[in-house]
Amino acid sequence: MGRAQAHTLEAFTAALLVVSAVVFALQATAVTPLTASTSNQHIENQEEATADGLLSATAADGRLREAVLYWNATGERFAGSSDEGIYANGGPPNAFGDALNETFGNLTTGGGRIAYDVFVVYRLPSGETRRQTMVYMGSPSDNAVVATRTVTLFDGDEFTAPSGGAVGQSFYAPDAAPNATLYNVMEVRIVVWKM
Repeated sequence: MGRAQAHTLEAFTAALLVVSAVVFALQATAVTPLTASTSNQHIENQEEATADGLLSATAADGRLREAVLYWNATGERFAGSSDEGIYANGGPPNAFGDALNETFGNLTTGGGRIAYDVFVVYRLPSGETRRQTMVYMGSPSDNAVVATRTVTLFDGDEFTAPSGGAVGQSFYAPDAAPNATLYNVMEVRIVVWKM
């Protein structure tokens, strides 16, 4: 009878160890619908590469510069934008906006639409930075990706909006280098996420 009790106790202890190991393993690798997966990471990498490619292409052919300078000096906002000075339903009404809308406007990945915000970051003469919103489609999710590209502006650059004008006339960015021909260095940021 002593031997039988020892075998039973040994079997019970082994079963307890196996169950404990399974419970520990499940807690360590819990997968929920919100857990990031390799497919989500792949989608984020693809969105970032697409945004970076869009910025590279539009910077190379001047469309990005045109968008940064697409300013209505009398209205003190981007030309053709809402009263708040932003574009909320897509890109601006110029070649850069067309590229944004073609690239992200109808793009869906993994069952969701793609949204994006576009910001222009510039420097003040003090060295501080400020941000001007160009496109705002909402608050990005935790899985948003960011791509950036710089555009250099010089004294005497002209606005590309139909109303015309030159930088320095009610422009959102000040002359960061008043004693040089450089006006300001603008950083365009595209934030992309799946809705």
